[in-house]
Amino acid sequence: MALTISQKCKNIQPSVTLAIDSRAKQLRAMGLDVIGFGAGEPDFDTPKYIKDAAKDALDAGLTKYTPVSGTVELKNEIQAKLLRDNNLEYEQTDIIVSTGAKQCLFNALSAILDPGDEVLIPAPAWVSYPEMVAMAGGVPIMVSGSAENNFTVPAEELAAHITPKTKALILNSPNNPTGCVLDATLLRQYADLAVEHGFYVISDEIYEKLIYDGGRHVSIASLGEDIKAQTIVINGVSKSYSMTGWRIGYAAGPKNVIKAMTSFQSHTTSNANSIAQHAAAVALTNGERFMHESLMEFTARRNLMFDMLASIDGLKCTMPQGAFYMMLNISSLIGKKVNGKVISGSDDFASALLESKMVAVVPARAFGDDRYVRLSYATTREKIIVGIGRIAEFVKECE
Repeated sequence: MALTISQKCKNIQPSVTLAIDSRAKQLRAMGLDVIGFGAGEPDFDTPKYIKDAAKDALDAGLTKYTPVSGTVELKNEIQAKLLRDNNLEYEQTDIIVSTGAKQCLFNALSAILDPGDEVLIPAPAWVSYPEMVAMAGGVPIMVSGSAENNFTVPAEELAAHITPKTKALILNSPNNPTGCVLDATLLRQYADLAVEHGFYVISDEIYEKLIYDGGRHVSIASLGEDIKAQTIVINGVSKSYSMTGWRIGYAAGPKNVIKAMTSFQSHTTSNANSIAQHAAAVALTNGERFMHESLMEFTARRNLMFDMLASIDGLKCTMPQGAFYMMLNISSLIGKKVNGKVISGSDDFASALLESKMVAVVPARAFGDDRYVRLSYATTREKIIVGIGRIAEFVKECE
């Protein structure tokens, strides 16, 4: 009998984002000038006061195991942040710290899903959501939004997909990949559906601090005690404080769910990195100036990228309200040829663009819409100018 891997792992789709990034790195290693618009992380360095806090943690000997669900110090700061920014009050036992927000998401799904439970996911959506749902034994139900609605899903359309098996709804605002921000009116409609039908809401708020044009973030958990009791809020320090590699995320929610997530984590990774936890606690006490400056720079980059893309005949894009991503509609190019090869969808477009013009973008097929590619403006303005110029050349060569 041949030794095999599990069906669960066989069914996992590899991340197309990482695949494009890997090929771009190969080309760079060959000495080629690749412009990358695939990045899912800020390009700014972690602020000095946070790095200094990590050094202080080392000097103080904070190198041992911590409680599985996180240090008291960090949980104190998370409590203060949620109350200050989101008007949400939680006890320490309502909070867990994990190795990144991604682990919080998987922990949450593992804690609430039984085999066959359905999870509603408005699409386009981050590639890992449906994969994590499936890995946790659930069934992802993708509900497509449209560019006309700024990629959001009206409540009545979401309601049409609710069944007796619906266990949860995953929300991501600001959204990756679309940059859309869910307003309080739509969130309240979603909350009413969740309370009426009795399902959880997993609210991924990792891009909370990146909202443009005076908009504001609203956490669905802040809309009333009923919905708060059914919501698992996911957040972290990766995007706001440019700490992606530090791997600190956190979740706040119903006590029984957080307890189950903690038990699950105790047998997988145990505690998050002790030094990074101390640095994250210090990060949450400050950083407003850094985040303001980051937001201003991202705003300038967003406007530059949008204006340049909008000037290219045959392409359409939607101005994002948050995060640092832009969805580019390539519908008019599907069926055309470039270098003798037909562009049949976003994968072909991204591959041909990378190979011929050395520009890396992410095909949106993996996000749920093959008519788009995603561009990240977490890169310099100079690279945006050069990269979008190359995209313009590429489009002219399609015939």
